[in-house]
Amino acid sequence: MKPYLSYVFFSISILILTNCAKTGRPEGGPKDEEAPLFVIANPPYETTNFNKKEIELDFNEFIKLKDLNKQLFVSPPLKTPLLVSPQATATKTLSLKIVDTLIKNTTYIINFGNAVEDNNEGNQLENFKYVFSTGTYIDSLTTSGEIKNAFVNESPKNINVLLYKIDSSFNDSIVYKKKPNYITNTLDTSFFNFSNLKEGKYLMLALKEKSNDYIFNSKEDKIGFYLDTITLPKDSITKKPIILFKEIQPFKFKRAKEIAKGKIQFGYEGEAVDLKIKLISKKPDNFKSISKFEIDKDTLNYWFTPIETDSLNFIVTNKNNIDTVTVKLRKKKTDSLMLKSSAGSILNLRDTLFIIGNNPPVKIDESKIMLLDKDTLKVSYSSYISKKENKIGILFDKKQKQKYALKILPSAIFDIFGQKNDSLNFNFTTKEIEDYGKITINIVNSQNKNLIVELLNDKSEFIERKFTNTSKGIVFNLLEPKSYKIRVIVDKNKNNKWDTGNYLQKKTPEKIKYLSETLNLKANWDLIEQLVIE
Repeated sequence: MKPYLSYVFFSISILILTNCAKTGRPEGGPKDEEAPLFVIANPPYETTNFNKKEIELDFNEFIKLKDLNKQLFVSPPLKTPLLVSPQATATKTLSLKIVDTLIKNTTYIINFGNAVEDNNEGNQLENFKYVFSTGTYIDSLTTSGEIKNAFVNESPKNINVLLYKIDSSFNDSIVYKKKPNYITNTLDTSFFNFSNLKEGKYLMLALKEKSNDYIFNSKEDKIGFYLDTITLPKDSITKKPIILFKEIQPFKFKRAKEIAKGKIQFGYEGEAVDLKIKLISKKPDNFKSISKFEIDKDTLNYWFTPIETDSLNFIVTNKNNIDTVTVKLRKKKTDSLMLKSSAGSILNLRDTLFIIGNNPPVKIDESKIMLLDKDTLKVSYSSYISKKENKIGILFDKKQKQKYALKILPSAIFDIFGQKNDSLNFNFTTKEIEDYGKITINIVNSQNKNLIVELLNDKSEFIERKFTNTSKGIVFNLLEPKSYKIRVIVDKNKNNKWDTGNYLQKKTPEKIKYLSETLNLKANWDLIEQLVIE
């Protein structure tokens, strides 16, 4: 054979051998869509009289573990976590080491959830579990159900569901101290399934946890519970969903801190039923103060005319809670008064025009505030200072398709510190009525329950609420062409707000019903829907 032909033959041979040595599917071949298969275990699956400390699980192909910390759970729970290896590399064999002493005559479930997947394509071995018993038989009873959120219309995911056996040692406070007899998890759905349970009576509850320790921490966790006792084997399916909610914490004063000269923030946790701040330090005769809650925060802001002193002493009261606090004063500068309009270039016909400030306004000189239309004619208005927020309302008869100019001359608005505004000009227009739509909700309320009917945007943010205790049409008018949702709260205790639940009081949250579909409103439309409250 000639040298050149020998070289070619040798090169082709190397190329063929190299391609044969490659792993994985050939280029252009069908994609692997099959999940890995569990082949064998040592000790075998559903072993009885189990007394080992190590378990080996074999699969038909190389697998990897994904989100093991979120997916893996052992029922009954172990005090010391199960040791699983390897976790960082692909393998055909998983090794499980048990550090705890196992309970006698108990069926254990090691549930990997969807953590096991093949190494190449990520196909999941769904709800994979290994079962064994330290007794002479495998428990086989089951129960299942669903979890729902109390307030928001979203399906909760990754919820721990717990079962506590009701026996002579059981009491309601056990959920704060001990791990349950059985656990399962909803993973990426809102449904749960228990298997391999023992006959008996149980308390069932659900936890949305931060720490995943299966102990209820009311400050951090959401909880839901089944009011009725779960009796197995009768209750193989729970009839009603478990409603998940966050408890309101008992009131606790946390801190008082100077934010700027003349402004102190009082922070707290829990429900501020009747929170009041009383200054007990000596103050001058011309001293003024204003306190307002910060929206959506557990904070009370306290503004005061500055005093030449190093500290101030306060009494903070809320119902039966009394705290005395001293606040050191070190800030040298008061926040300058800043004002802005609530309207952009458009003021919707249903909205009130507000002038919003960072400091509390205390005085308005209406002679220095002019509202003009497009013909520069003065528009009659009235004004008021909000008691809840740092803003001034400007009330006037809004005309369709009109241009307005709000002119605020210097020294028209004064804040608590005596600071006044500079010259301000705000321009905005209104639309035609035909640019808006209307939503009418015909409420069927045969039992005359007290209802709070709320209009939300497509992000579930609150827009408006109305009240009724009869069957009637609830109208939301002059709405922008957008997507809306409807939420109805059954106000059982007639306090005009939604109330959450409490585990120890066995109090479930007030019932909420959502209109099943989002309402897509167009301009000049009148949408009519019916909602039946049972």
